[in-house]
Amino acid sequence: MLSDKKINTVKIWRSTRDYIFITLGVALYAFGFCGFILPEKVVTGGLAGVATLIYLLWGIPVAVSNYALNLLLLAIAYKIVGKKFVVGTVFGATMISLFIGIFQPLLAGGFTHEPFMNIVIGATLCGLGIGTTFVHNGSSGGTDIIAAMVSKKSNVTIGRTMLYVDCIIISSGYLIFHQIDKMVYGFVFMFFVSYVADQVIYTNRRAVQFTIISRKWQEIADAIIRDAHRGCTVLHGQGWYSKQDVKVLLVMCRKIESVTISRIIKAIDPHAFVTQANVSGVYGHGFDELKVKINSHKHEEKTSVPSGEGKAAVRRSNSEE
Repeated sequence: MLSDKKINTVKIWRSTRDYIFITLGVALYAFGFCGFILPEKVVTGGLAGVATLIYLLWGIPVAVSNYALNLLLLAIAYKIVGKKFVVGTVFGATMISLFIGIFQPLLAGGFTHEPFMNIVIGATLCGLGIGTTFVHNGSSGGTDIIAAMVSKKSNVTIGRTMLYVDCIIISSGYLIFHQIDKMVYGFVFMFFVSYVADQVIYTNRRAVQFTIISRKWQEIADAIIRDAHRGCTVLHGQGWYSKQDVKVLLVMCRKIESVTISRIIKAIDPHAFVTQANVSGVYGHGFDELKVKINSHKHEEKTSVPSGEGKAAVRRSNSEE
């Protein structure tokens, strides 16, 4: 058992590490935005996009309007996302506004004169920054806050939520300035940021399903539990060609653990029949929590059944319960 002092030290280190990475993430975002996106005068979506619109229309610095809008959103999101996220987001929003305030005058000239290259590089840096911030329980603010609220209540990815909200903001930029090329660049930026952010956030959550058929199934199952710390499900099957009974192992693991599983199988039975498939989601003990809305209304006891036989089946079912 760990002592209370050691546990507190671990908690302090984890919190400190999170804030360090949140700072690095928002600094990366601000650098990409100010150095590659803002010089092109592209409305990117998110509160940074709204702040860009305000800057282009009235000259108010992006950092000032971005910070004010973030504080307003955080006040709305407090009850849904919780104190820890809000604290991390206040820190992230403060730091990103600070970094944008520093980088905007320093990087006003940009780095290249190729608009598309600027958009791709800037979007990649911004996506990496957003992803890094989210992984460490923080947020750079803006539509990230809305995305986090949606993610708390459903299985919709953060990147996808950002996609929907940003579409509205980018389209509003076209309605004001009527520049189709800027709007197209805004959508290119949006797709790149969403993709890169999802890659960073969900890399460690991706799962792999192994189906293993081997005569040494017991040894493989024991080794997977012992060395990879993953459970196995034994299924009973029959090889239709050989007409012999076989045991099939079903194993779920993280993608980063798949190499370990493969090595275990090969070391015990190089001739095992193995299939490996990517799984979009695994929920339950040892994996992610299933987030779905549950209807709070009780199921009505009266069910319309078309025949007497069906009613009898319902009565039998109720009596068995």
